[in-house]
Amino acid sequence: MNISNAISFLDEQVSDPSQGLPDELFYYISRTTPLINVELLIKDETGRMLLSWRDDEYYGKGWHLPGGIVRFKETLEQRIQKVAETEIGTRVTFETTPLAIDQFIQPGQKNRGHFISFLYCCFLSSAFTPENKGLNIGDKGFLMWHDCTPDNLLVCHRVYRKFLNP
Repeated sequence: MNISNAISFLDEQVSDPSQGLPDELFYYISRTTPLINVELLIKDETGRMLLSWRDDEYYGKGWHLPGGIVRFKETLEQRIQKVAETEIGTRVTFETTPLAIDQFIQPGQKNRGHFISFLYCCFLSSAFTPENKGLNIGDKGFLMWHDCTPDNLLVCHRVYRKFLNP
């Protein structure tokens, strides 16, 4: 099969890339081009930050800032709200100018090894209580307010330490 035929086949398989891609195709793309994502630094009026527990094969176990990869023809602002709705369960207010733009390259990592990340300052009231829907601390996706940066923040997010503490 030549490349043109392969691309035609893929076009037939993915009718609307704005809705996401099949895993196999997504991982292939992540091996060949940087991925663009948003990271949400969600704080309340007291300066606490809302973090989520992560446990995956690519970045390990630890607290992380909610975030997500921008889809085709999706704005950064749309992705911020989709991440908030998906990972937090509610919309957030946010500053339209990113706090930081960083790139992360994992030299030995085949899939998901190069990101260009936009860090956004977001706000939720201290009255917000994460539902956690049956999750316990240490379960993937568990949300918790933090007064200061936890020691077990994911290594890839330590670049944001200067923005995390009140």
